[in-house]
Amino acid sequence: MHKRIDLIDLAGIPEVQRDYVGHLNKLCDSLGVEHATYFASNPISGKMHGFTTYPDDWKSHYVAHRLQEYDPTLNSASRSVAPVDWRRLTSDPEYDRVFKDAHDFKLPAQGVTVPIRGMFGEIGLLCACSSVPHAEWIKLKRDILGSLLNNAVHLHDTVMNSDPLLKTLRQPKLSSREIEILQWVAAGKSQQDIGDILMISSRTVEVHMRSTREKLCTISTAQAVGRAVSLGLIQPG
Repeated sequence: MHKRIDLIDLAGIPEVQRDYVGHLNKLCDSLGVEHATYFASNPISGKMHGFTTYPDDWKSHYVAHRLQEYDPTLNSASRSVAPVDWRRLTSDPEYDRVFKDAHDFKLPAQGVTVPIRGMFGEIGLLCACSSVPHAEWIKLKRDILGSLLNNAVHLHDTVMNSDPLLKTLRQPKLSSREIEILQWVAAGKSQQDIGDILMISSRTVEVHMRSTREKLCTISTAQAVGRAVSLGLIQPG
């Protein structure tokens, strides 16, 4: 029995000021992929929010058949802490249910889902797909994965912070030293450089950075910088 999940198209809500789909289209153009999708579960309402560059006929079909409740690119990938190539999902019992329909709509079956762990317990997912030959896809995925990871965090935080309540609840409590170090990282300084500037050991810098990554729920320093910038904690480098 699948849990009922209501899907809300953020791009169709009039009060949403940002052009989310436009951002995804620019991302597709810059990375060389055909389509991109963003989904997240709202921890307060329990509903799934999302938007996509997929054509309207597929969006209508997807929602009408409630495929979000079966889609392994969302459900299986949300249980991972690392990016998931869709080829790893072919053994999922619901794979054919979704991808046979996608094939009928002439949509790519090659893609990757990047999960984002939010600071309020929510999970976001950024998906990108392409129909290039498999060998080309392997190279393309390798080339764009870093950009996808950073864009995933930025996009997720932008969407989640559009809700004033979530923005308040999710504001992390970084120390002044952690913010100071993160600002120097954003400016391009190395761990050793920061230690020299602040007259502390590079090991101490790393201890602060580890704490910062944990508080910001990120797995890399680059993601921590991106999230801190999107939350207004530091200025862009």
